[in-house]
Amino acid sequence: MPREKRPFEELKEFLPEGSYEFVMQDILQYKVQLTLTRERKTVLGTYTHPFAGKGHRITVNSNLNKYSFLVTLLHELAHLFTHEKFKGKVAPHGKEWKHDFAEILKEYLQKNIFPSDVASALVRSLKNPGASTCADIPLQLALKKYDPVVAGMLMVQDLADGQLFQLTDGRTFKRGERQRTRFRCEEVNTRKLYLFSKMYEVCINVKGL
Repeated sequence: MPREKRPFEELKEFLPEGSYEFVMQDILQYKVQLTLTRERKTVLGTYTHPFAGKGHRITVNSNLNKYSFLVTLLHELAHLFTHEKFKGKVAPHGKEWKHDFAEILKEYLQKNIFPSDVASALVRSLKNPGASTCADIPLQLALKKYDPVVAGMLMVQDLADGQLFQLTDGRTFKRGERQRTRFRCEEVNTRKLYLFSKMYEVCINVKGL
C-alpha cells in the first residue's frame, strides 16, 4: 500500500483544533514514526512495536475526518503505552489495552476537543472500549456525521425499503427487511440474499436499469 510521508507540522491539518500539541508530546517522547496511508477498507490504523532496529511505528488512514483521525491515533497510541508496560505479554485488545485507551480518551475528553455528540459516544465507550471503532455503532454514527458529504451516496440504513443501490463493483441490490444491525438485501441479477451492515455506504444512482 503506497504511503504518504509528511513533515510533522502538516499533521495539524488532519487533527481537530487544540489537539496537535498534545499529540506531538507523545509522538516526540516515544520517537514514533507516524505514516499516513491511503484509504484501507479493513483497517483505520495500525501500531507496530520496535524490532529489528526500528522504533514505534503507527499508520493512520489519511482520508478520515479530523475526529475519526484523532480517535484512531489515540487507539494506536494506547497500543504503544500498553507495549511499553508489558512488552507484548498481554492480549492486543485485552484489559490492559482497554485501560490505557480509556485513560487517554478521558484525558482528551477533558480538553473539550470533541463535539458534544462524539464526546457523549466516547464517554459511553469508556467502560469497555472496542477493538475497532467500526464495531462501536453509536461512536461510528457520531463520527460519520463529520465526513464530507458525497453526492449519490447513502448508508444502507437511510434507504427506503425496496430501494435499489449499487456497489463499487457494479452489482445492484434491493434493500429488504432489517435484522438487528443489518439489512437483508437481494442482488437483483441473481436473486441471492446478502446481509449488509446498516452503516455500509452505497451508491443510490443506479445505472443500467
